[in-house]
Amino acid sequence: MNIGEVAERSGLPAKTIRYYEDIGLVRPQRSENGYRAFRESDLHKLAFLGRARALGFSIEDCRTLLSLYEDEARESAQVKAIAEEHLSAIDNKIAQLAAMRETLAHLVRSCHGDHRPDCPILSDLAGDACDGE
Repeated sequence: MNIGEVAERSGLPAKTIRYYEDIGLVRPQRSENGYRAFRESDLHKLAFLGRARALGFSIEDCRTLLSLYEDEARESAQVKAIAEEHLSAIDNKIAQLAAMRETLAHLVRSCHGDHRPDCPILSDLAGDACDGE
């Protein structure tokens, strides 16, 4: 398969596929004229990587997960540890976003949004709430 075919079948842009090749995640064969020649196994790896990236795994996590996927002697505990660490990072990010949302929602509720110049949103952003330090 050429890069256009594998891009269509994997759902990944050709640019992403070339990047994955550049960093060594996939290694398509090269034909005599230098064109990439992707095998079914390359397509499978690309689909794997696409799904892992869609779940938010980092490139390095993807590299490790792909290595574990290809290692028949792997222990599922290794895979689970990576997934648990990523899940914990997602949970932390959700907590941070929830706190940001609550703060912003409070500021929006506090702002009259009328013709007056006073605005608690701008005051908060300017750090006026910390006056007196």
